[in-house]
Amino acid sequence: MLRRGKSRRGSTALEFVLVGIPMMFIMFSLFEAARGMWTYQMLAYAVREGTRYASTKGKGCASPNTCQVKIKNLVTYVQTAGPLIDSTSTITFTPATGSAITGTVAGLSANNTVWPPSTANTPGQTVKISVTYPFRTILAMFWVGAGAPLNDSQTFTLGASSAQPIQF
Repeated sequence: MLRRGKSRRGSTALEFVLVGIPMMFIMFSLFEAARGMWTYQMLAYAVREGTRYASTKGKGCASPNTCQVKIKNLVTYVQTAGPLIDSTSTITFTPATGSAITGTVAGLSANNTVWPPSTANTPGQTVKISVTYPFRTILAMFWVGAGAPLNDSQTFTLGASSAQPIQF
């Protein structure tokens, strides 16, 4: 009886290595996937709210037109709706006609340009806002050859866009 117990020494540690460590990796992976999906949902919501806000600021929204919106106001509105959007996120404002305005949140937060421009500010024309967000993941520490933690190899770019016609 004693001999049988001694032959099993170390089996618990071996079983933990074979089962426990992969299970912890799966658990971390599930948490990171859930965090990534939550981040994307928050990003999509913020962009949708920013587009809704811009679509109600057309030429006919008030008489006289006192509700023109500026790029800096839209950036603030999108950031308020999506609190994880940081200064390194890139926002693109695309009117129905004319050129798009692209920049980082930090760069566009002081932009006093009225948007959408007067050539693309009539009801029925489409406004589009797109945001890209650098999603940093903790799973990168498991990647072979990834280098130092939290460098660019551990960043995924999440993007969301929304387009709506100007209402009035």
